[in-house]
Amino acid sequence: MQQETTIKMNKSYTILISLIVALGGFLLGFDSAVISGAVRGITVYFEMTDAMLGFAVGCVIFGAMAGNLAAGPISDRFGRRNVLIVVAALFTISASWSALATGYTEFIIARIIGGVGIGGAILIAPVYIAEIAPPKLRGSLVSFNQLNIVIGISVAYFSNYFLVDLGEDSWRWMLGVEAIPALIYFLALFTVPKSPRWLIQKLNKIDLARKILVKIGGEEYAEATIVEIQRGLAKKESKGKLSDLLQSKYATIMIIAMGIAFFQQITGINAIFYYAPTIFEQAGGSTDSSFLQAIVVGLTNLVFTLVAIWLIDKLGRKPLLLIGTTCMTIALLLATLAFNNATYEFSDAALAKVSNEQTRAQLTEFQGRSFDGQAALFEAIAPSLSEDEFLDFKRNQITNFIQINATLVLVAILLYVAAFAISLGPVMWTLISEIFPSKIKGIAISVVGFFNSLVSFSVTQVFPWELSNLGPTTTFAIYALLSLLALLFVKRYVIETKGRSLEEVEELLIRK
Repeated sequence: MQQETTIKMNKSYTILISLIVALGGFLLGFDSAVISGAVRGITVYFEMTDAMLGFAVGCVIFGAMAGNLAAGPISDRFGRRNVLIVVAALFTISASWSALATGYTEFIIARIIGGVGIGGAILIAPVYIAEIAPPKLRGSLVSFNQLNIVIGISVAYFSNYFLVDLGEDSWRWMLGVEAIPALIYFLALFTVPKSPRWLIQKLNKIDLARKILVKIGGEEYAEATIVEIQRGLAKKESKGKLSDLLQSKYATIMIIAMGIAFFQQITGINAIFYYAPTIFEQAGGSTDSSFLQAIVVGLTNLVFTLVAIWLIDKLGRKPLLLIGTTCMTIALLLATLAFNNATYEFSDAALAKVSNEQTRAQLTEFQGRSFDGQAALFEAIAPSLSEDEFLDFKRNQITNFIQINATLVLVAILLYVAAFAISLGPVMWTLISEIFPSKIKGIAISVVGFFNSLVSFSVTQVFPWELSNLGPTTTFAIYALLSLLALLFVKRYVIETKGRSLEEVEELLIRK
């Protein structure tokens, strides 16, 4: 009975410190999604073009790239916890400054600072958790980071919904409220211990590491873990360098890591999260209903992330990836079908909803006409409107004319988000934290994280242009094809790491 109590208390302690560290994921998720509610406000306030809007939304990823490159090596030198403390401070500064910004450049700088925090949090939080977690719990505990990301996304959608009615400056409140959890995270990090693996590998503080490991899993677990860490250290010839990643013995690891990092973002998840209300407005929803639907998206993400945490150490990493990418492909094809079957009708009621009187007058010549797709619609009306009027029509007025199966769009988006939440969302970061050997882990996760952020930036930068110029049908068709390629990649390259120690995973992959 005493042994069972001890194990339970140790498990509770590990879960507690994992949850605290994973609050970085909450801030990451909140920061990623909160901008979706502020899009219209910042577009008007800073008088943005499509390109300016895409950059304002996506520039945070430039900061994330810098955070990705710096976080790994810096955490190797100064420790995982110390880097996370700096990350929390950056989130606090970014949230406060972006809410108070009065110029476009100032706003961009504030967003990039937050991006540096994102780049650090998304890499170092799962690495820290993987280094303190027992193998049987590692998948679930590392997934806490993804769970907190989706909780942050959901809370951001709720926050936006309740703040949207505060007027033209509501976007400032939406962005600024993030400073509160960021400050809490900053203070809470001082209560967590340093990574025992880092203490042994970098400082050779075996006694201090042993005390932490005893709290996590007891005396027997502590001694066994120390032996494994020292066995791994005995194999290392020197500190990992960037050139080491090109060595043939790491080829399998790099193919898996870079491939998963690529497909996690190129399949469009951040386009959905950053522009959720915009997508639902494209499907004919009102502003209020689009914000409510965005909340449903966030809750779906949360529920299925919990499912992933429950399954990841039972079903395994690769099965979840196969199931998820299959369902993502189906969902994106459904969205493509819904928008492809949409029509645009210039009825009296639809014309009456056009807010700009001059635009409405110009469009009366199309009264009674119907168009089968956006391409035909844009080709017909473009000569009748000025450049600014046409841009306004594509952004704001088109939703008054669309006739679409909005339920199918909502179902498709929810299925897509659910599928991502049980697969590429949590599993990527679990795999990345598991597959790299200690020697190259710091530099490797930085390179992979940088690449992941670069792909994410390309998606968020291009998405407003895609919606305006290619239309949602072609946009979602492209993402469907990419999701199919992700499925094929997983089937061909990804290996299972469930139940193996980090050292066992290293031996397996390098031997392969």
